[in-house]
Amino acid sequence: MEKSKCECTHKTKERSETEYTRLIHRLNRIEGQIRGIKGMVENSAYCTDILIQVSAVNSALNSFSKELLANHIRTCVAEDIRGGRDEVIDDLVNTLQKLMK
Repeated sequence: MEKSKCECTHKTKERSETEYTRLIHRLNRIEGQIRGIKGMVENSAYCTDILIQVSAVNSALNSFSKELLANHIRTCVAEDIRGGRDEVIDDLVNTLQKLMK
């Protein structure tokens, strides 16, 4: 993964081409999985088969979240700490608490 200057400002972020492509690719795959589950319901698929696919989507969303969080810590959080903006630590803690509900 390429290193880039953090462009996190006013609750937005300019992502590198690599990061953007990876995240969009993951989301496209998740979107396809969701459409597949919808098709399974429409075609009266067996409940456990649907549940297995739902579990796969949950896993894919967790992987997406882990990648996004790691990128956030490596860029936005690290840059803010280096810049003396320690309040970003409280923001990160609050975010992690929300994610761990």
